[in-house]
Amino acid sequence: MYGNEQNGAFAKQTMGAIDRSPRERREGPASTPTQRGTFTPMKTRRLSPPTLRSAILYTALALGLFTPLAAVAELSNQSMIGPGLRIRPAYDGSDSRHTELVPVIRYLGQPWFVRSTQGVLEGGARMEITPELHIGAQLAYEPGRKMNESPFLRSHNVTDMKMGASAGLQAEWDHKFGPVPVTLLARARQRTDTDLGAQFDVRLSAGVFQRGSFSAGVFTQGTWANAKSAGAFYGITPQQSAATGLPAYSAGSGWLVSSIGVLWSFDLGPQWVVVGNLESRHMQGDAAHSPLVVRESNYAVSAGVAYKF
Repeated sequence: MYGNEQNGAFAKQTMGAIDRSPRERREGPASTPTQRGTFTPMKTRRLSPPTLRSAILYTALALGLFTPLAAVAELSNQSMIGPGLRIRPAYDGSDSRHTELVPVIRYLGQPWFVRSTQGVLEGGARMEITPELHIGAQLAYEPGRKMNESPFLRSHNVTDMKMGASAGLQAEWDHKFGPVPVTLLARARQRTDTDLGAQFDVRLSAGVFQRGSFSAGVFTQGTWANAKSAGAFYGITPQQSAATGLPAYSAGSGWLVSSIGVLWSFDLGPQWVVVGNLESRHMQGDAAHSPLVVRESNYAVSAGVAYKF
């Protein structure tokens, strides 16, 4: 589940955005009964410039998920693989949508890993340097921008941005605040085509609900782009302006996209699980004012079925 962007992606968004603690990964899950009751979610520092719309949506998500309060969720990092379907904007800033098949995959070995569940389809190696803290290096798939997915791009003859790859470093912190599992992930990604620049993203996830086979969580993510990255995707040179009819525009470095969302999973049995997520995405910084941006706020939704191994 990796969608446009920068984004994206799918299922830690969906299923397993929240890892178990290091002790549980070494010794297996505890045998204590499920805890019941209520808790008040901790306040977290926003990862991108605040907007009233984001604040309203975050509050609605919190109220909607915390009201049942039947149990405390803990999403595992069980290995899984399967197909998924994602509906996303044609590109961040588009007013049209695109539906695509995406992989649902997660394998966290020692040291190798591959996953699509935390916003990016990535693989690499990582190691635990202290309890609850991992660092690593990754190669990641980076989506492009296709004219045939957007009537706006076609009408202005805006050329495609080819899909590609990035290389970078990451750090991930897993912790429990009482019964609430939390994951904080930071990634630096440099495109292998250096003309397309680099991005840095921070993602915070928390498990908030569990009843029977159903688990749910919430997440927020902010993506920062350097001047090369922002300019390549949202800038318009004088030559491009002459070809497209759009005004020339220069996009500098800064926050690119912020998002908040809900992720969920439902166990169908010992070896099968259905996963999904709903994500609200918002353009930020210079990119939000680009002539290529038709709609600053958008959403993506995805679902899939996976085999656990």
